[in-house]
Amino acid sequence: MDERENRKKRPAGQRPSGNRPQAGGRPQSGGRRPRTDREELRARKARLARARKKRQRRLIISIMLVIILVIAVVAGIFIWQRYGASKETADLNKYYGLTAEDDLAIIVNDTMVGAGGKVIDGVPYIEYEALRKNVNSRFYWDANESKLLYTLPNGNVTVSVGSKDYSVIAEQKNVDYVILKTEGSTAYIALDFVKQYTSMDYTVSENPNRAMIVTEEGETTVATMKKNTQVRYQGGVKSPILTEVSKSDQVTVIEDEGNWKKVRTSDGFIGYVKKNTLKKETTETISRDFEEPEYTSIKKDYKINMTWNNVENDTANAQALTDLTGTTGLTTVSPTWFGIADTEGNLTSIADSSYVQFAHTANLEVWAMFRDFHNGLSTQEEVTQVLSYTSKRENLENQVIAAALQAGVDGINLDFELISEECGVHFIQFVRELGVKCRQNGLVFSVDNYVPMPYNSFRDYKEQGIVADYVVIMGYDEHTSASEEPGSVASYNYVKAGIEDMLTMVPAEKVINGVPFYTRLWAVTDSGFSCEDYRMSKQEEVLSNAGITASWDDTAKQNYAEWEADGTTYKMWLEDAASIEEKMKLIKSENIAGVSTWCLGYETSDIWNTILQYVN
Repeated sequence: MDERENRKKRPAGQRPSGNRPQAGGRPQSGGRRPRTDREELRARKARLARARKKRQRRLIISIMLVIILVIAVVAGIFIWQRYGASKETADLNKYYGLTAEDDLAIIVNDTMVGAGGKVIDGVPYIEYEALRKNVNSRFYWDANESKLLYTLPNGNVTVSVGSKDYSVIAEQKNVDYVILKTEGSTAYIALDFVKQYTSMDYTVSENPNRAMIVTEEGETTVATMKKNTQVRYQGGVKSPILTEVSKSDQVTVIEDEGNWKKVRTSDGFIGYVKKNTLKKETTETISRDFEEPEYTSIKKDYKINMTWNNVENDTANAQALTDLTGTTGLTTVSPTWFGIADTEGNLTSIADSSYVQFAHTANLEVWAMFRDFHNGLSTQEEVTQVLSYTSKRENLENQVIAAALQAGVDGINLDFELISEECGVHFIQFVRELGVKCRQNGLVFSVDNYVPMPYNSFRDYKEQGIVADYVVIMGYDEHTSASEEPGSVASYNYVKAGIEDMLTMVPAEKVINGVPFYTRLWAVTDSGFSCEDYRMSKQEEVLSNAGITASWDDTAKQNYAEWEADGTTYKMWLEDAASIEEKMKLIKSENIAGVSTWCLGYETSDIWNTILQYVN
């Protein structure tokens, strides 16, 4: 019977018989002394305490492990959120700005134009403004008469809305698609037709609709993809994905941005890839067989020394003959003969053939001035009314050519100054068309312009330099009554900047700089200032009456006078032989085509020999 059964039968309080302790409390031979109940209880408590401590340690360890795990998870999420690659894809319709099913996104070289076209009956079209501003500015849309024009050296290409036919000057041609479509006032031109007159390549892709147009030529940087990757909207793995590119695909490299490169794909995505995904970055040369139209020019084999002759009637024409006899070294005279009579595009003229005969006898060419602000129109809106209609422009062009030929002049000097920014596109089309007709009739064609500034860039000086024979800078009126402060009519640095800026757009052999034969007397008071114009020939009289002698201003490179009288401060920057000589030095050093002066009759007699030194 085992011990457990003995304990069951044993009376309460009786100890087991084995190993019973003897006198002296020692156990019987060979065995341990049995523990008392108290000792057993202490042992049990100790075991329980040890177990409890173990459980506490395990709990603490478990809690610590959980905390570490939570920290690790949180850290992982943070690191992933910050550094992990996003799989978000961009909304491509939003990226391209597309809202309608037939919208066509336009990408030109490295520029995202946006929703600038349509796909109509499977044919890709580009909207006129997108075409003019980004691809080929020589296309011209006449919204008033619904005509598309493109000016070639010998005349216009003309297209009507909804037609597959078009004319090239007098020749009729056709294609197998509708060239020009409109939606409301917006015109759309088929890309295939644009390509006929533009050095460009293009591809059209779907989902969404987009046209990748490349007009750039010369060297460009390309690279090959090292592996499959994503093109992202911006540089960074968190930026949305625009598209996927595959290993061995070629992209055009636009620029570096840290560890990323901005690239352009062949199907019209402009975005970013990691640098380490690219290899074999090389330079390629883009060239095409396209033959640009050649706009020939009439060029004189001498430096132009021209003066404008401000005449307003037949009596003034007669007086001009006297004024011309007092000049020396002139090659050209430009009398102010032609103007616009009304908003239908009719001409006013005071051209005088006897004047021309006299000038020719004096070995002078006559480039008759045609201006927009005299004897007829007086506002920018009126001029726009004429130039924005093809039929009115043609009427005006044909009349001025006829009048010029009838008078026997040698050229036309266009001086249109009432041109607003809105009218700029119509003005430059007028310049193109009149330039063609002048060349066809052997007339020199020059265009007068303000000193180039950002606010008058709509006059398109670069295009003028292509389609006109000469581009004239009116290098004066630096300060007028509308200026914020008194100042010179034509200080040295103003003239210098005007010539240098024009030379960035127009070849030197076509640039003529105009200089003034007048100045302004400024009267300054506490309440403001006013000014009065004085001819060069009269300014010394003003100084003499005031008892003042001018002194040299080396910044303006002009003689300057200032004096007080009756509570007013008077200021005058003189135009004289000394100031004109400084301007002529500029003209010679820049090796431009010549000089023109405003205007005949305002000068002092010594000025002609001063100018002549620098135009021989």
